[in-house]
Amino acid sequence: MLINSDKVKKASLAIPLMLALALGACSNDGQSGEAKSEDGVTTITFWHENTGVGEEAINAVVDAFNEKHEDIKVDAVYTAADESQNEKLLAAVAGGNPPDVSWFDRFKVGSWADQGALTDLTEYAKQDGVTKDAYYPFAWEEATYQDKLYAMPVDTDARMLFYNKDAFKEAGLDPENPPKTIAELEDAAEKLTIKDGNRFKQIGFIPWYNQGWLYSWGWSFGGEFFDKESGKVTADDPKIVESLEWMTEYAKKYNVEDITGFTDSSGSGEMDPFLTGQLAMHIGGNWSISGYLKYKPDLNYGVTPIPTPTGDNFTSWSGGMAVVIPKGAPHPDEAWEFVKFFGSEEGQEIYNGIYKTLSVIDSVNEKLGYKDDPIFSEFINILPNSHNRPVIPEGELLWNELSNAVDNSIHGNGTPQELLEGVNEKVNAAIE
Repeated sequence: MLINSDKVKKASLAIPLMLALALGACSNDGQSGEAKSEDGVTTITFWHENTGVGEEAINAVVDAFNEKHEDIKVDAVYTAADESQNEKLLAAVAGGNPPDVSWFDRFKVGSWADQGALTDLTEYAKQDGVTKDAYYPFAWEEATYQDKLYAMPVDTDARMLFYNKDAFKEAGLDPENPPKTIAELEDAAEKLTIKDGNRFKQIGFIPWYNQGWLYSWGWSFGGEFFDKESGKVTADDPKIVESLEWMTEYAKKYNVEDITGFTDSSGSGEMDPFLTGQLAMHIGGNWSISGYLKYKPDLNYGVTPIPTPTGDNFTSWSGGMAVVIPKGAPHPDEAWEFVKFFGSEEGQEIYNGIYKTLSVIDSVNEKLGYKDDPIFSEFINILPNSHNRPVIPEGELLWNELSNAVDNSIHGNGTPQELLEGVNEKVNAAIE
């Protein structure tokens, strides 16, 4: 759910947003009690982008809430899940006509809160006893900006190493002893790689494939991307530089152009190279599991924490969705009641039970039986040690620049050190 940002477009939208918020501050006062029908029911609008099973899960939460509240009715409205959805919501906020509640990627909370586009939920939460203690720390932190709560976290994910147990057996590797160190990962990858000329018949591993982002490796190597005290991005942390150097050496060893030829020809769905046996290991997320069950239910695979240089201190990183009240929402009090319900154990059990995704509340994952599942349980076990992306105004720019740094480095267009120093310079300048 990561969207590339256009800096010029962002600036052009931010200016009218600020003006609209300033001009509309008074016009929205007191609207919470308005627009009630004759029978005393307030209808609030909820924008979301889910389709299929995801929409079914959304509707189930809405129905459960509506049944419990005689004076509030939630009207769920689908909006397209692309960059235009962001622009539509931003334009609605700027125009003083936003929905009461919106489905929202927690990754963007920092930048939107910084622009004044989201309603501060801190006092609402305090009054109703909603605290961070009930949630995984990273999820609450990602929903918070400058010590204020702007979103109610709903679901989450994690990244781990997926490996094909049958491929391990064929290569003489122990399928019950997956790699824990970077050295063991390299050794397994070499034994699992079968190449004919410049063509891979089977490739053991590609560090940057799927969820092999620099966040995945930088944190696994022990680095930090942001210093909270200084408020500065620290992409050139020595451990992050070391992780990119490792990725770059890997690209040289297996010829990055040959790897690119492999990835460019890879399919998706039932033709996913991990399902077809062409890729033996990859860094992936728990959302892949439903696809594996659908297209190849007999796939013999396992998951394990992302290897580290030392074989311990395993970690991951997590994102996920939330519900927010856009700035200027006409019925913030009623909207909060729905937001609070969605973030409660009951709301999360309904949503995550139907959508088969992980809750940000540990007890809900236990109720849903995820802790007893051999695959899901591995993801849940890593969540207490998981990271979240820095909650900063330029989070999307940081994402794009880190991605560019990896691409340039593995293709020999600059050294890891100078490329990551460049990331710092650009993103920190934008923050200032």
